[in-house]
Amino acid sequence: IGVGLVGFGLFFLLFGILLYFDSVLLAFGNLLFLSGLVFIIGFRRTFTFFFQRPKLKGTSFFFGGLIVVLMRWPILGMLLEAYGFISLFQSFFPVAFGFLGSLANIPLLSQV
Repeated sequence: IGVGLVGFGLFFLLFGILLYFDSVLLAFGNLLFLSGLVFIIGFRRTFTFFFQRPKLKGTSFFFGGLIVVLMRWPILGMLLEAYGFISLFQSFFPVAFGFLGSLANIPLLSQV
């Protein structure tokens, strides 16, 4: 259920951006993404992830952007959310890029 909610959340976020920052789709995508995250890792872990002392700046920008999107200022809200997202997940990006680099070692994919 959690992976599905995160997937639909990302779909609605992308669709909202493609439709010239439709605030309803962006807000719905944000809510689905956050609820999917809660379903995947649990409420307590989600709360502790967002409210760690080093990540409070990113959390405030992310949730501030969410509130600004809900107030129907989608472009400013998405900029704030993007900065907060990058700030929150900056420790995860090297792991993700390392995983993407290791995909070249898979026999069938390396030929492609």
